[in-house]
Amino acid sequence: MIIDTHVHIGKIMNFDMKEEEVLYSMKKYGIDFSLVSNINGAENDHSGKPILQSQQKSQNTVFRETLDFAKKYPSKIGAVPWMKIRTEQPDREFVQLLKNNIDYVYAIKLHPFHSRTFPDDERMENIYKLAREFNLPVVSHTGGCIEAESIYLYNAAKKHPEINFVMVHMDLGTDNRTALELLGKLPNLYGDTTWVPLSTTLEAIKRYGSEKMLFGSDNPIDGKDTYLHNKTGERSLYQQYFNEFKSMVSKDDYDNVMYKNAMRLFKIKLF
Repeated sequence: MIIDTHVHIGKIMNFDMKEEEVLYSMKKYGIDFSLVSNINGAENDHSGKPILQSQQKSQNTVFRETLDFAKKYPSKIGAVPWMKIRTEQPDREFVQLLKNNIDYVYAIKLHPFHSRTFPDDERMENIYKLAREFNLPVVSHTGGCIEAESIYLYNAAKKHPEINFVMVHMDLGTDNRTALELLGKLPNLYGDTTWVPLSTTLEAIKRYGSEKMLFGSDNPIDGKDTYLHNKTGERSLYQQYFNEFKSMVSKDDYDNVMYKNAMRLFKIKLF
């Protein structure tokens, strides 16, 4: 069994990730369940410039689109609302959407890189209040700009020990050293494997056991065969997780990373 905790839909900037691609790839590569957030929640482009308002969608619209996908395929897709943390707060409509659809929602998504906002900023407190109230983990991109450095998510996790936090990417584009150190400092701080070298995941298991890392991929960022190859045709990193990883750790450790930790953390019930 495999649960992918980091999957996207949406079309904005140079991204175009379709629901059909998610479903195709899940079937082809044996993914049993995907947690999906909607890239249309991005507020800043890759260079940090604010995206034109005419090209953005509201936080509530983005949430509804994600819910619609999850409701069509509740046994395969879980909704993870993407919060527009720089320009919006969760309003009454958002809270009502969350209450009315809580059975389809598994976590809350932050993207400090595409919002250029620190996760330990005071503006985040209303979001963390919701996470606490609805017992939802917070998953956050880390890496790429100062606002997205893992230390600031660590600060939020330290301030809110009652909420579980996931350092997505373990500081994308780095040697993961800082994120690895932080991973062991708090019981409510986790990491995911999205673009994380297998060697980092193995080191995390060696240091802290296999219950601190979750499988994630960014699927279908490189197209419907993201799990197989990247955009240039080179073998995907995730083929290592599907294949070589099995022979490098025990079955229990493999199962923890690939699905059991996700089931426990996000309360996913597939049996």
